[in-house]
Order: sequence, then structure tokens, then C-alpha cells
Amino acid sequence: MTAPGRRSSTFTRLLRHGFTDPSAADRLLDSPELAPIKNDPVLLEALGATADPDLALHGLVRLLEAQPGHAAQRELLDTVIAAKPLRDRLLGVLGASAALADHLAKHAGDWQALVMYEPRDLHPEVEEFEQGLAEATDPVSLRVAYRRCLLSIAARDVCGTTDVAQTAAELADLATATLRAALALARAAAPQDAAQCRLSVIAMGKCGGHELNYVSDVDVIFVGETADGADEGKALRSATKLASHMMRICSETTVEGSIWPVDANLRPEGRNGPLVRTLSSHLAYYQRWAKTWEFQALLKARPVAGDIELGEEYVAALEPLVWKAAERDNFVADVQKMRRRVVENIPVGELDRQLKLGPGGLRDVEFAVQLLQLVHGRDDASLRSGTTLDALQALAAGGYVGRADAAQLDDAYRFLRSMEHRIQLYRLRRTHLVPEDDADLRRIGRSLGLRVDPVAELNREWKRHAGVVRRLHEKLFYRPLLDAVAQLAPGEARLSAGAARERLVALGYADPAAALRHLEALASGVSRKAAIQRTLLPVLLGWFADSADPDAGLLNFRKVSDALGKTPWYLRLLRDEGAAAENLARVLSAGRLAPDLLMRAPEAVALLGDGDGGSGLEPRSRGHLEQEILAAVRRADGAAQAVTAARGVRRRELFRTAAADIVDSYGTETKPAEADQGALVDRVGTAVSDLTAATLAGTLRAVVREGWGDTLPTRFAIIGMGRFGGQELGYGSDADVLFVHDPRDGADEHEAAVAANRVVEEMRRLLQLPSADPPLLIDADLRPEGKSGPLVRTLKSYAAYYRRWSLGWESQALLRAVPVAGDAELGSRFVELIDPLRYPAEGLGDEAVREIRRLKARMESERLPRGADPKLHTKLGPGGLSDVEWTVQLLQLQHGWHQPGLRTTRTREALAAACAAGLIPEEEAGILDEAWVLATRVRNAVMLVRGRAGDTFPSDSRELAAVGRYLGYEPGHVGDMLDAYRRTARRARGVVEELFYGG
Repeated sequence: MTAPGRRSSTFTRLLRHGFTDPSAADRLLDSPELAPIKNDPVLLEALGATADPDLALHGLVRLLEAQPGHAAQRELLDTVIAAKPLRDRLLGVLGASAALADHLAKHAGDWQALVMYEPRDLHPEVEEFEQGLAEATDPVSLRVAYRRCLLSIAARDVCGTTDVAQTAAELADLATATLRAALALARAAAPQDAAQCRLSVIAMGKCGGHELNYVSDVDVIFVGETADGADEGKALRSATKLASHMMRICSETTVEGSIWPVDANLRPEGRNGPLVRTLSSHLAYYQRWAKTWEFQALLKARPVAGDIELGEEYVAALEPLVWKAAERDNFVADVQKMRRRVVENIPVGELDRQLKLGPGGLRDVEFAVQLLQLVHGRDDASLRSGTTLDALQALAAGGYVGRADAAQLDDAYRFLRSMEHRIQLYRLRRTHLVPEDDADLRRIGRSLGLRVDPVAELNREWKRHAGVVRRLHEKLFYRPLLDAVAQLAPGEARLSAGAARERLVALGYADPAAALRHLEALASGVSRKAAIQRTLLPVLLGWFADSADPDAGLLNFRKVSDALGKTPWYLRLLRDEGAAAENLARVLSAGRLAPDLLMRAPEAVALLGDGDGGSGLEPRSRGHLEQEILAAVRRADGAAQAVTAARGVRRRELFRTAAADIVDSYGTETKPAEADQGALVDRVGTAVSDLTAATLAGTLRAVVREGWGDTLPTRFAIIGMGRFGGQELGYGSDADVLFVHDPRDGADEHEAAVAANRVVEEMRRLLQLPSADPPLLIDADLRPEGKSGPLVRTLKSYAAYYRRWSLGWESQALLRAVPVAGDAELGSRFVELIDPLRYPAEGLGDEAVREIRRLKARMESERLPRGADPKLHTKLGPGGLSDVEWTVQLLQLQHGWHQPGLRTTRTREALAAACAAGLIPEEEAGILDEAWVLATRVRNAVMLVRGRAGDTFPSDSRELAAVGRYLGYEPGHVGDMLDAYRRTARRARGVVEELFYGG
């Protein structure tokens, strides 16, 4: 029985040596197997040095129990105590890997593999591993031999004899030897097939890059050819049998488990393509069909087994295609999209624990390095390494990456790979998730040398290194562009002008020389301003490159920076508020309208960063807008100055609306793009319509005040019509209006009419005066008698006209009529006047319906511009705005008298009301709504991109691509956008044919 004092002392000693369960450890130390050495201090010290002393002790006792006799146990114990190299290796493995402890318990003599400590044993290569596997005669014995070799790799790893890069290289060499052994077994099992063909195994991924994990799929591609004049079809069938058998030998589970899956899905056409192809078939595929990511994958292609000569021919044939990949359209965008897709596919619950695929993970480093290799490896063969760390070192040596950035990434990558190795080594399972259990984290931390507070230290170091990767992985591509135009310290390598141009072209810049001049102007010098620009530009360049016109984005940024460079808040805003910088980059590179509005008053850039997430972009209410404009009118000296102030507010608010629309459509790094397209359209329509109404109200007040003081001799109201009345104005829309007045009591009617006309003329003149602010065009052509009729009528005149002369189309136009400015009471009386016309009692008669249909058909044939593609005309084309609106308006004219929901000026509201009332099926209402929203979005996009209104898609490829980006299409997919528009419009036209034309 153990004395209490001694027990307490033992517990303390075990805790001091890192045991977490001293009771269990004490029992194990008292076991008969350890009796000869239980009091030897060397043993306890050695166990305490392992990653998990409890696990190591348990594994040692199991290994001793598995020995075939007392003599074997004694030999093991003597060697453990006397031979420090073996002790460190064996206990190090037992304390880091429960799976290898299981292997040793099952194969009790394999610990002898750790005794050797010769120089050649320190860094074995493929030849040594082939010798270690040479005795394997079947899949089971191959697994045992593989684990024995793995045991020695793990021992060197956990003892620090090899670093993480050497360990990864050894694992790749062991995989190479294993693939060769498996292929030899497959050949031996089918000698006739082996004689029919030449088969080469090309390693891809981490195996090809000589940087394999402990447990990973081994990616391969197979190349086959005929042997000795055999038939090609038969040869390929034989090669496929051999390849399939080789894969099964490695992948299938036996009594000794499996080795690892062999994955051939990187082959042409993936799992849908043939497992084995000839070299000419591979070449034809890559020349015609391969995607960008497939060339990226070929960076790591390396022949490892089978016919090595054939494998080298394969690599040589495809190498020129790999180094031309950067010349492909949208190359950088494709690579970055692939990376984003990987992140998006990570389950939400795993995102924060993903060591490989998550933000700041291993894949970020690998993608960044591969991107740079593909861009610059065309002209610099020193960059053509499949190994990530070797390639990163070469990039730094050539000045393609800053040395400090490369050193930080190298350090972070090594730490993250070491974590990955230790996580996988424990159970020999394929995982890239950091465990949540403290015991697991403690073991991993201790294995990496973190001994004071392993869990806290591990988490801190992991987050620090992941933060470095997150911060640097994209800047890695852009920062050297600034070094190319900056003064560098002596001896620091820089990106050559040619390499800088090459990189800019890969990013999508059409004029790289001009882009370099802009960078030099922005970032050269030693001023604080230049220093801040050098911090901002690497990130901004990435955002510009994500647009359809990076050149415009950079040029516009230079213009804004030149205009605001001396204001203290500008660069501080961009530096300190991430939302502001990203929002600005999106706005400046999305088209002409928003930058043009910003250049007229660059201080509006402050709107982009007002609070978290750019809340300064929230649209302002009509009440707030009117209040600000009317206050400016009161302060102004004369109508001209007042209207200038109102137009200034309008310009600023148009910029706010356009910027918010662009940011919501593109999305940001912290906020995805708005998925509800209808909401985007409604926000723009409401914001622009409210702004137009407030501007008209302010202009009316200014004109009246200057000409007549506080009171005009007649009441005066402005009625919004068309898209203005429907709260559906776009960026380039005119303001369709009617003007109505009503002489005040005792006022002379002629004098009142003259005054009303003078007001209208002066408003139109002031709102169109040439200035830095965009004009607001007032269109009154929807008035009675059109252009031939008077601009302004009295309410009585309107009543008389509508009673005697009103045409059907005028009743239809009045469906959109709503008072927007001026005398509210007069506006209400006008609405009372027209309601019986636009919502006629008992609806429309058959003749009236036929007349509306005839008018619509005539408009379709006569008003469509010559040469325009009807199927892509958003206003007059089939399934366009006109189709949807006339269909909805016909329903309003027919049923508005008894369906109150239809009495709205807004198209989408009326369509929803018609559906709710059962006048149109839900599916058909959805089709019309989708088409109307899409057509409106296209018109808004065209105005944003071109800076002028248009009803069709642009013909210029860059402008078309910019419209596509606004609509959510990735680069290179404008064809999909046009197809989607045609499809949506075609479906809508089918509904219109049925509902409007009665077909």
C-alpha cells in the first residue's frame, strides 16, 4: 500500500511533468511491465517532454504488453533508458499519435524501425522508402509497411529533426513509393494488361507539389499509350484496369485499414471523363476546353509512377499552356472567384475552425502564390516550382513579392501546416478542423513547443498567423505594383516595369502604362499622404480589379485624391473606415454617372463612410429633402441662387442614391449583394422621385418669392405623371408633369394665367441652366392637346376638356397622376376631378379595350428605333416595360372602380393588388413582376455605366460587362445575362399575349 505522503509527492511530481490524470499515470507506472524502470528519473523526464505524457505512458505500457516475451520487453526497456534518440523518437510518437500507438501495439516489433539513427535515415527519399516497402506482396502487407515508414517520418517530425517542409516532402516521397508499389502489385495481378500499355501516374495537388499532409487524398492524373503496336482502344482499356486496381489497392479498407484515397477527379472532365487518356487527348482537351482552375492545378503536376518518360512528355507538352493561362480573359477574376466559392461552401459552424479553407487559412497562401506564379512564370522560369514555400521564396527573390511580406507569409504558412500535421497525426484522419476540446488543443500546443499555457498560447498564435494571412494574401498581388514606382531601400528587389505591366494586364487593366503613372502620382514621395496611399492602394487595386473597368476606377480615384488631397479628413476616412474605402472603390469603377456626380463636388465622398457599413448612403425622406431645400431657398439672394442651391442638393442626393445602388448591387466583403432585385428598383425609384418632387417644390417657392413675394395671384399645383407619378423614376428620367392653377378670389383670370405661365417658364429655365449640376428636364407633353395645348390650365379648363374631348389614352395616362408640389388642396381637387376618368364606373366597354389594344400595337411597330434588337429593348420590346405596364393599366381601367387596391400609381403595387383580387394568377403576376424589375434594373445600369439614358444593352464590351457586374453576373458571363433577359422577357410576353391581347 502506498503511504499517503508518498502518494501526494508522486501526484505533484506527475503534475509538474505535464500529466493531466496523475492517478491513472501512477497506476500505469506501478504496472509489472514498467517495474524495472519505474523509479528511473530519465523515463519521467522523457515522458514529460512529449506532447501528451498521459497518452505516451499509456502507449508505452501497451507496447510492452504486446511484446512476445520477457526478453523482448527487457530489450525494449533497456533501449528506451539507454538510447536517447530512440527514447525521444518512440515516446514522442506515442505522445502525439494514438493511431501509431495502435499500430505499434498490433505490430510489436516495428519499434525497431526507430532505432536507426544513420545520416541516410535522417532525410530519406523515394529510394529509401521503396526499400522499406519492398517486402510488401499484397494490399495488407503494403499497409503495414507503409505505417512502418510513416512511423519514422512522424518520429523525425515530433522530435524536430525535420521541419514542416521537410516532413511534407518526406510524406510526398513515401506516397510516391507507395503508388509505385501499388502499381507493381496491379501489374503483377494482370500481366497481359501491363504488356498492352504504357501507363504514367502524374501526381497533382500536394503530392505533386512535394508538400503532402499526413492524411490527404493523393490527387493523380493518368496518361496511357499503346505498347508494342497494340490497338489503342485495347491499350486504354488495359491501362484503365491497371489504374483502377492501383487506386483500390491504396484506398480500400482491409484488416489493416486503408492508406489514403487516390483521387483522379482533377482529370479532364472530372469524374465524368475517362480515367485514362492518351497524351494527345489530354492536350486537345487543355487546348480547347480547360478552365482557368485546371491550369492552376497543373502547376503541381509531377510524374511519380509507371512510365516516367511518358509522364515527362505529358508535363513538357502541357507546360506552355500552363504559362499562357494568365493571358485568358478574366484570369484573375476566375482565380479569385474560385477562392470565394471555396469559402462560401464551408458550413457556417466550421468556418471559424477551418485551418485550410477558411479566411486566413492555408488555401489563401496557396492561391496567392499560384496566382503570382501564373502571371510571372511565363517569363521567369525560376518561379516554376510546385512547392508553395519554394515558390514564395522565388517570388521574393525576384521582387514579385515584398521580402517582408514573403517572410511573414512563410512563417504563417509553416505554423498553420504544423498545426494541420499535428491535428491529423493524432488519429491519422483526414481533417482540417481545429478541435474544440481543450485536451486536444493542449496536446497540439505542447507538440508545437507551447508549454506555459498551451491552449491559450495555441489559440493566440493561430489567430495571429491567420490574421497575417488574411491581411497579406490579396495585398501580396498588389503591393509590389507600388514598389515598382516607389523609392526602395538599397538591396531591396523591386517589380520591374515589364513585370508590373504584366500584372496589371492580368488584373484587367487595358492601359497598364497609364495605371503605373497614376500609382506613381499617388504613392511616390515621403509625405504622410503618400504613406497612407501606399497602405490603401493594395486593397483598392483589388476592388478595382473586381470591376469591369479597373482603369476608370484608378483614374477616378486619382482625380478624387487630387481634389481632396489637402483635406485632413479624406484619407483618414478611407484608412480608418473600411466601408468607406470599399464603397468608394465600387462607386469609382462601376461606370460614369456616379464618379461624374462625385467629381462635381468631391466632398460627397464623406457619405460613403458615415457610420458603420456606410449608413450615410441611406436615402433621405421626402420631408427631410424638402425641409433642406426650402431652407436653402429662404437663405438665397434671388431665384437663380436658390435654384442653384436646390440643384446642388439634388446632385448630392443623386450621388447618394447611385452609390447606395452600386454598393447594394455589388455587395461588400462584410455584406452580400442585395438578393431582392425588386427592393433595389423600388429604393432607386422612390429616392429619385422624392428628390425630384422636393427639387420642384423648392424651385416653385423660389420663383414665386422672387416674382410675387409670398403669394401668387393664383393657386398653383404640379401633378406628377408617368414614372414620376408612379414613384418609378430612373437616373436619366425626365419629370413628366401637368401644371394646374386656380385664380384666387378677386384675382383677374388673365393676370392669373400670365403669372402661372411665367412660373412654369422660369422653373424650366432655371432647372436647365448650364452648371456643374445635372439639369432637371420638365416634360409636360402629357397635358391635354399635347404640345399644341397650353402649358398651364385652370382646374375648370381641365374639367371642361376631360368632359368633352378626353381620349382613351389620356385616361390611361392619368392612372399615374399624383400631386407632387404646390398647393396641396388644389392637388386634391384635381385628383377628385380625374378619378372618374381613370377608374370609370363599370370599367371599360369592349370598344375602349379594342382601342387601347390597337394603340399599343401601333406604338410597338412605329416607335421602336431602327436597327434595335426588339428582344433586348427594355421599354418597347416584347416582355419589356411597356408590355407589363399596359397590361397592368388595362386591369386598373377595367376593375379600379370596384377594387380599391388597384387605385395606385405604382406598377408593382397595382400588379400585386390585381393578383390579390384574383384578376391574375400568382404565377403569371410573378412573371410580369420579374420582367418589369429586370428591365428597370437594366435601364438603371445603362445610365450608371454610360452616364446617359438608354433602353438597350450597350454594344461596347466593357460597358456590357459593367452592366453584367451590376446585375450580379461574374466576369465572362455577359452571354448568360443576355440569355436570361431574353428568357424572362419571352415568358412575360406570353402572359401579355394572354391577358392584354386576349390570346
